[in-house]
Amino acid sequence: MADQIPLYPVRSAAAAAASHRRAAYYSAAGPGPGVDRRGRYQLEDESAHLDEMPLMMSEEGFENDESDYHTLPRARITRRKRGLEWFVCGGWKFLCTSCCDWLINVCQRKKELKARTVWLGCPEKCEEKHPRNSIKNQKYNVFTFIPGVLYEQFKFFLNLYFLVVSCSQFVPALKIGYLYTYWAPLNQRIPSDMVFLRTSEKAGSCFIRTDQLDGETDWKLKVAVSCTQRLPALGDLFSISAYVYAQKPQLDIHSFEGTFTREDSDPPIHESLSIENTLWASTVVASGTVIGVVIYTGKETRSVMNTSNPKNKVGLLDLELNQLTKALFLALVVLSVVMVTLQGFAGPWYRNLFRFLLLFSYIIPISLRVNLDMGKAAYGWMIMKDENIPGTVVRTSTIPEELGRLVYLLTDKTGTLTQNEMVFKRLHLGTVSYGTDTMDEIQSHVLNSYLQHPVLKVHSQPSGHNPSSAPLRRSQSSTPKVKKSVSSRIHEAVKAIALCHNVTPVYEARAGITGETEFAEADQDFSDENRTYQASSPDEVALVRWTESVGLTLVSRDLASMQLKTPSGQVLTYCILQMFPFTSESKRMGIIVRDESTAEITFYMKGADVAMSTIVQYNDWLEEECGNMAREGLRTLVVAKRTLTEEQYQDFESRYSQAKLSIHDRTLKVAAVVESLEREMELLCLTGVEDQLQADVRPTLEMLRNAGIKIWMLTGDKLETATCIAKSSHLVSRTQDIHVFRPVSNRGEAHLELNAFRRKHDCALVISGDSLEVCLRYYEHELVELACQCPAVVCCRCSPTQKAHIVTLLRQHTRKRTCAIGDGGNDVSMIQAADCGIGIEGKEGKQASLAADFSITQFRHIGRLLMVHGRNSYKRSAALGQFVMHRGLIISTMQAVFSSVFYFASVPLYQGFLMVGYATIYTMFPVFSLVLDQDVKPEMAILYPELYKDLTKGRSLSFKTFLIWVLISIYQGGILMYGALLLFEAEFVHVVAISFTALILTELLMVALTIRTWHWLMVVAEFLSLGCYVASLAFLNEYFGIGRVSFGAFLDVAFITTVTFVWKVSAITVVSCLPLYVLKYLKRKLSPPSYSKLSS
Repeated sequence: MADQIPLYPVRSAAAAAASHRRAAYYSAAGPGPGVDRRGRYQLEDESAHLDEMPLMMSEEGFENDESDYHTLPRARITRRKRGLEWFVCGGWKFLCTSCCDWLINVCQRKKELKARTVWLGCPEKCEEKHPRNSIKNQKYNVFTFIPGVLYEQFKFFLNLYFLVVSCSQFVPALKIGYLYTYWAPLNQRIPSDMVFLRTSEKAGSCFIRTDQLDGETDWKLKVAVSCTQRLPALGDLFSISAYVYAQKPQLDIHSFEGTFTREDSDPPIHESLSIENTLWASTVVASGTVIGVVIYTGKETRSVMNTSNPKNKVGLLDLELNQLTKALFLALVVLSVVMVTLQGFAGPWYRNLFRFLLLFSYIIPISLRVNLDMGKAAYGWMIMKDENIPGTVVRTSTIPEELGRLVYLLTDKTGTLTQNEMVFKRLHLGTVSYGTDTMDEIQSHVLNSYLQHPVLKVHSQPSGHNPSSAPLRRSQSSTPKVKKSVSSRIHEAVKAIALCHNVTPVYEARAGITGETEFAEADQDFSDENRTYQASSPDEVALVRWTESVGLTLVSRDLASMQLKTPSGQVLTYCILQMFPFTSESKRMGIIVRDESTAEITFYMKGADVAMSTIVQYNDWLEEECGNMAREGLRTLVVAKRTLTEEQYQDFESRYSQAKLSIHDRTLKVAAVVESLEREMELLCLTGVEDQLQADVRPTLEMLRNAGIKIWMLTGDKLETATCIAKSSHLVSRTQDIHVFRPVSNRGEAHLELNAFRRKHDCALVISGDSLEVCLRYYEHELVELACQCPAVVCCRCSPTQKAHIVTLLRQHTRKRTCAIGDGGNDVSMIQAADCGIGIEGKEGKQASLAADFSITQFRHIGRLLMVHGRNSYKRSAALGQFVMHRGLIISTMQAVFSSVFYFASVPLYQGFLMVGYATIYTMFPVFSLVLDQDVKPEMAILYPELYKDLTKGRSLSFKTFLIWVLISIYQGGILMYGALLLFEAEFVHVVAISFTALILTELLMVALTIRTWHWLMVVAEFLSLGCYVASLAFLNEYFGIGRVSFGAFLDVAFITTVTFVWKVSAITVVSCLPLYVLKYLKRKLSPPSYSKLSS
């Protein structure tokens, strides 16, 4: 029904025909990827109509009649600001940024990236010049260090303000020490992007580790160019006339197209090059030694192109305080101008104006930044000392409050949510299913099958020269189909699983064997305890280990053959004729093998159910069982086979070889040839593998969802794997639907698929990196808007650059705080792009951990890190910042009242050490003790994560709360000053004595009013400050001028010991504080906070 809804008005017959073609494409299942791709390319010519067809961003649009085309709602409905309004509301920042970008582009013109031809041993023939193969790791250099650091400090108005104030008094001498930079070597790693020419391994292949490139811990098999691998000696590489043609540098780390050509042979040798023939920089050779020809260097390598420059992170709380500081500065200027105006601009009014600015400068207290920075350091120390999250390290001490303001959490999959350890759980044959508790039955069936049908001993002969091979195949193919027994079906399924993979067994070198290679050749020792498996996917290893557990063991493999050992100890040899690796588009992999004992050629294939369902023969159970396994969180694979005749294979091989040599549209042509074999395949079985999750991942994700945090999973893994993990980890709840965004390659397909996605409600989105790239190119705003409405989003096959780009888009479009968490080098860009980056120390090293703002050891620790420490850091900093501003505002109010009463004189109320002591020893300890306050106990914050939602609204520090504190400061400052002026006796020093003592007591009582949960250190701080004040009267009487009755003196010792002084100070203090205590009591009774019921 959805496909029949008229999305847009029909303008012409041609447009109608175009819409029918689009609907036909999206409604047709198609026999394979080749057909789908041809259908998609038909839409290229129709993109001209798309500008007239806006995406519908509301349900009303689908209900409108075609005549209502011009009234359809648009995605961007906000009114654009123009003129001066645009300039004031951020246009000036856009203009400055544009000018800077233009200057940078002029000074650093980027060279256009082109394809290149690299000659072996003849660098003079290479026309393309490579950039220097060096990478800079430092952020600053000698020229940018000073401007950069100054900008980062003085972009905050608070620091700039105090700089101006300080410069008004004196000009400090600046002294800069020596600076140095360094180059970071890539030790023990491949230094540049290369084409793999030769290896010391006899098989002509080697393993590399790519954990710091794509985040996957499994080893990848790389194959040397066969022409250069066959050369007798290493020196022959420089005696032949050969070159490599490579495509231009690009971001995609999963694809490569090129050719290798040797000209001095007759005829010339041409070999196609793909991703399996490349060695990217920052990967590590895990076995043997390799020799390659460099094709990309320096900034053109894949690893460098997928990295981004780190940015200095500023917390949202600091930005909010920066805005409040500007408001305070405006109030300071206005107050000073009013004072000068009331003076009548008499005398040198400009000097008086500046004196008033200095007198009221306490409105913006310099202790604000000091207290906040000390508080941040205290929060970091508390996080690292928390016994419930051991091993946590705070690497950036400036943004702990960000942990309490997060709205989006973007997480990696491998090593973050999962342990990357696969376990085989289920085998389904259609009529019977086997689980972990019935694997012994499979083992007995496999044993019986090889005992009842012994392996024929036939000497290996070249294909086509075995006289018995053709008759045997003909007799088998002509045998009528009969219902196979369960034992034979299990036998076929286990054999298919043991053969259809890219796993290689590796044997550790025995004691006494020396050599440069880390591992010896696989045929040295077949002992089970010495064998390990390596593959590009952990799923493959899990399947091969399972076949070993049931009796069929992979003991050897090279590029041309593999050997299996039966339960009875016999070794079966299979010749590998062709390999079809897994791709994100095909969603399946295949292999063609020849049994050396029977000369039978078999095409095995396994893949995702969505890809295999149209390839296998008709059945009535596959779709249902795949759904059942998926609901259990298992990763499913469908296994099938097809027997080929010699003539069929030879015909296929010729067409396949020709397609692989194509330079243009190679992928399409190869897929079309392989598709010719993928017809009416025999369905063998369905497997279910479980990727074990990290400890407590499910409850942690549930806690984060209940806290109102939207979770996005960004992974480099394939779509099916990512979807299974999203289900098993409960990232997507059982009741939610999943919308898999179909592959798109152009604007037309993206347009249609986005409209299809718009109809869905409350469903999780799964999208691949390629489709994401296309959609962001044409419909960035629409895609982000739709994705943000989803409860969960899964992005698969993402490169490191795409991960960082997604984080940046979320920050720009939503203006919400984002957090990225990962454990590999490929997650560094994402971690650095987020407002808050968290790294996990795991199997992939410490690169992500060292680049992050916070480092944890397990994913489950993020729950307590956000719910407890994030909450406390934000609440405490908000209270601390506002109280410090209150402390400055109240004394500035007293100064304003004092100057107003005494004919607007620009003289200070308190002089000397009093002003210094007021902000330090007299009030510092109680105010700073607010970093120990908490409104909710940690256990309660974890038990009720819904409390976290209030933090993201920013209500603890806002203009509303700021204005409340301003009113409180004005009220208390006025009461203290006017009360002292009304109650003083004869001498002015009595005004100072009464008002300052009442001021100190008021501040101590206000701290007690602000505290929600008392800590014993808070009590100590209160009495310590009060004791310091009393002690200063007794022991520092000469400094304070006690006993001297003169203008500007502090206290009259005879007066402060009288009852009159005590009751006057007490009365003023009670009047200034008691109403606030009453208001707080009434507010808690009439409008209690959300956590008050839980606390009670």
